[in-house]
Amino acid sequence: MIADNIRYVTGRISKCCEGIGMPGDKVKLIAVSKEASVAHMEEAISAGVIAFGENRVQDAILKHRVIGDRAQWHLIGHLQTNKTRDAVKIFSLIHSVDSLKLVQEIDKEASRIGKRQNILVQVNASGEKSKFGISPMELMGFLKEAVLYSNINITGLMTIAPEVEDAESVRPYFNALRELLAKTKPIVEGIANGTEYSNLSMGMTNDFEVAISEGSNMVRIGRAIFSK
Repeated sequence: MIADNIRYVTGRISKCCEGIGMPGDKVKLIAVSKEASVAHMEEAISAGVIAFGENRVQDAILKHRVIGDRAQWHLIGHLQTNKTRDAVKIFSLIHSVDSLKLVQEIDKEASRIGKRQNILVQVNASGEKSKFGISPMELMGFLKEAVLYSNINITGLMTIAPEVEDAESVRPYFNALRELLAKTKPIVEGIANGTEYSNLSMGMTNDFEVAISEGSNMVRIGRAIFSK
């Protein structure tokens, strides 16, 4: 079942990419495994999944003990500063950085183990009070400070769109994030030499095709893969 789901999802990704003239391998599928068992994750690996997205550091640690580095680990949920040490140990990319305090903690813990941690900055593009993230208006100032930390690598932006029935209605938020990436690219790449600031993590099961059409190159899909 999981293998069939993955083929279906990757087929839709490829078709969407073809429609906008972009190679299908330019979009990274992150299988959201927050509610998946290790056995189901093993099935996904066998079917070609190479990256998992977890919401909670504690859950990821337990799964990582079994799966290890046979997959890439992405933290897509909110990160508390007291979980930073454990997060830096196992995650290749942290999608949800939303404060300078968190940047400082990540930088400190990455330095402690000799790592340069890849991160995305979470932007609250929709302005919903229930969501984490930097406001679009604050992003420029935030990046000017965050990019100065030498043990982090800011590779792009992430957002979570509102949950709606009509996926087209969230297009403006994805469009806004793409424009923010373009606007802030000179800041990040200009200050941090060698940094490639090009990732847009946006789009989930209900809206990933709209997200891809607006420039997403990372889609976070769980329900369409792991649900029956």
